[in-house]
Amino acid sequence: MSKAGSQPDLSKAFSVQVTGEAGQAVTFALSGRVALDTFPALKDRLNSLLTHYSPASLTVDLEQVTYLDSVGALLLVELEDEAGARGTPFTLANASEENQKILGIIDREALKAAPIKEEEEPGFVEKVGGASLSFMDDLVSVTTFVGGLILALVNSVFHPLSVRWGEIGFYMRRAGVEALPILGLLSFLMGMVLAFMSSLQLKQFGATLYVSSLVGIALVQELGPLLTAILVAGRSGSAFAAEIGTMMVNEEVDAITVMGFDPINFLAVPKVVASMIVVPLLSVYAMFFGIMGGLFIGVSLLDITMFSYIAETRKALTLFDFVSSLVKSVVFAAIIAAIGCQRGFKVRGGAEAVGTETTSAVVAGIFLIIVVDSIFAVALHYLR
Repeated sequence: MSKAGSQPDLSKAFSVQVTGEAGQAVTFALSGRVALDTFPALKDRLNSLLTHYSPASLTVDLEQVTYLDSVGALLLVELEDEAGARGTPFTLANASEENQKILGIIDREALKAAPIKEEEEPGFVEKVGGASLSFMDDLVSVTTFVGGLILALVNSVFHPLSVRWGEIGFYMRRAGVEALPILGLLSFLMGMVLAFMSSLQLKQFGATLYVSSLVGIALVQELGPLLTAILVAGRSGSAFAAEIGTMMVNEEVDAITVMGFDPINFLAVPKVVASMIVVPLLSVYAMFFGIMGGLFIGVSLLDITMFSYIAETRKALTLFDFVSSLVKSVVFAAIIAAIGCQRGFKVRGGAEAVGTETTSAVVAGIFLIIVVDSIFAVALHYLR
């Protein structure tokens, strides 16, 4: 009895009887199991015999084979190929009907086919080319969508009854009113940080009073609209993309089209109009709380009176600063809503595609906001 865990002696599961002389007709009479468990040992045995005898012709007798599976059949096919490579005629003899069926499973053409090559990692040039093509496709898609959106907005001006005003109110509340607490807190803290950090430098020159001017100009001209736009892009832009993307997955957009409605006019226009109305108001709200944050630091830490802080802030700001910031906010709002809707309509597939396009909407929206803000900064510099 073998010990527990010991390997069975597979050499006793099969045997090979050789008939014939080396260099002449030789017969290998197989008996026992020609299967997966005997494959390594049997293969080594047959190859060594084939090399030793170098027969003029080879016959493999299967009469005494008690068990043959597909792996054993593959072994016999490989033996035939090896004999063929040596120029030795090969014959299978006395195979039972069942064994012949097993041998028929092996697809010889598939064995001769070239192995499938592993997919190679694309090189730097291929990656750059693929990214460029993807960018161009995305640019064409965005341009096409923006063109359709502009036509829908123009049509809404001349046909105001076609606009879903109830939906506009809903999105104004969701993108505007619900964002007030977090936007107010962020703006207040931003104003505090600006005032405190700038005071560390201005204190060296005895000019801490100008903290109010710095905070006011920074928040009104740049940070107010920019902070608002980034916050709305993260909250509402992603929500627009996820909402429309889910409708695309559920084929609700197709249903809207079949009913005769324009999906852009039905879904995108209310979101864009609501954003263009509410984002400028949110920007003013952010400017106010940012200035209040600076005022808190100025009064509590810098010994600046409230009257002096407010007076200096009013002196530093002009009507042009407010108007230009409101114009920027309107443009930012249009970009956020348009990109969010476009990415939503782009969804194809399932839940994973919704998540991918939602992330893309936020990233692309913030990127375009920064680019457009840079253009505004240069343009307004020459208009002042």
